[in-house]
Amino acid sequence: MDTVMSEGGGNGTTADGRVHHGRVTAVTAYDISGMGPLVARLGRAGQRLRQADRARPWVLDTTVVLLVLLMFCLPDLLHAGAGDGDGPRHARLAFTRPSVAAMSALQAGLLLPLLWRRRRPLAAFGAVWAVFVLQWSLDVALRADVALFIALYSLALHGRLRQLPWACGAGAAGMALVAVRVSPAVSVWDALFFLLSTATAALALGLVVRIRRAQLAGLRDRAARLEIERDQRSRLAAATERARVAREMHDIVGHNLSVIITLADAGAYATDTAPERGKEALHLIGDTGRQALGELRRVLGVLREAADGPPGAPELSPQPGIADIGALCEGVRAAGLDIVYRSAGDVDALDDGVQLTAYRIAQEALTNTLKHAGAGTRARLSIAVEDTRLTIRVQDTGPAVRPGPPNEEGHGLVGMRERAALYGGTVSAGPAGGGWRVAVCLDLASAGGAA
Repeated sequence: MDTVMSEGGGNGTTADGRVHHGRVTAVTAYDISGMGPLVARLGRAGQRLRQADRARPWVLDTTVVLLVLLMFCLPDLLHAGAGDGDGPRHARLAFTRPSVAAMSALQAGLLLPLLWRRRRPLAAFGAVWAVFVLQWSLDVALRADVALFIALYSLALHGRLRQLPWACGAGAAGMALVAVRVSPAVSVWDALFFLLSTATAALALGLVVRIRRAQLAGLRDRAARLEIERDQRSRLAAATERARVAREMHDIVGHNLSVIITLADAGAYATDTAPERGKEALHLIGDTGRQALGELRRVLGVLREAADGPPGAPELSPQPGIADIGALCEGVRAAGLDIVYRSAGDVDALDDGVQLTAYRIAQEALTNTLKHAGAGTRARLSIAVEDTRLTIRVQDTGPAVRPGPPNEEGHGLVGMRERAALYGGTVSAGPAGGGWRVAVCLDLASAGGAA
């Protein structure tokens, strides 16, 4: 049988032109002969029956009792007054022929417990078994004895498994009584084999249905858990992306606004005494603003590419790296910060992610220096690759005590720690040598940072 499977998370088209919406669609050879719609209708009908049974379980139980009554009880009631002389001689047994009232009472005792066979399976089986044993003790044979096998099936399906051995033992004892009663016409072993085989079939059917239902329930539970986990992963991915964008926006906007504010203050002071310096400050403000706008567009462009492109597609917009730190220092130097930048080791061999992390950490550290220490402060920035570690150090000559609430880190330092944690790194910041020092160490070996 030929089968075409299509699976996807979005809308698609199967081989026969049918549209699916993120579900698995199967097109089989049965569809050609019209069996597909029939199977679908039967499946929907079965689902409606299961829903109706869950809403009104008494309907199915009553239906089972009525079917047993019509098929097995009425024939006995109709022939209640007939003698034993109709059948073959070797098959005639000396069974008692009770009155219609007594037979009806025994049949009611066998059938009525089936009404609660699913809610109280052990009680139903016990009641049916007791009437069954009483009936055969009185030498009465009834077709309604099939209720014992129905009760055993229900106990295997709905009851507790530890109750089954006791029920099987009691059932075997009752069937041994039946085998003895019918021994004048049938061998005890033949009768016992037939009865125990029928009981085993009922028991096995109940267990098979029970196992199948448990498997389906497990599959439904697993599907529900997978859906919950998928939603959680989506939320986690969205939160991670928001945090990443927030870090990028904070670094870009915070750094460039700090430079612009410093240049604007310097230009305001220089307007009266040195107009040319004020004009230069205005030009630098424009350049810094355009640079910030370009970086913002780059970040937003990456987001659009990630949203519109296929999953796992590489980012098409270039990100700043260690090679751009020189231009970063020039911009900070133009704002009045005297900075010396040095690099050591094969920094160009680092992958793009590590280079972006190093750039953003250096940018945030210089922004904090410019913001808190002010213009005229001297700062040293060093980036070095030492074995499997990348170290970034920024130290300035500004005040050792930075403004802000005690024991509280700003967003910039938190962002640096988050970036460093992506590469198993550490961040330390505090007063040192009469100024302020930020030291970052990234573990390139654990993160595969080298290209």
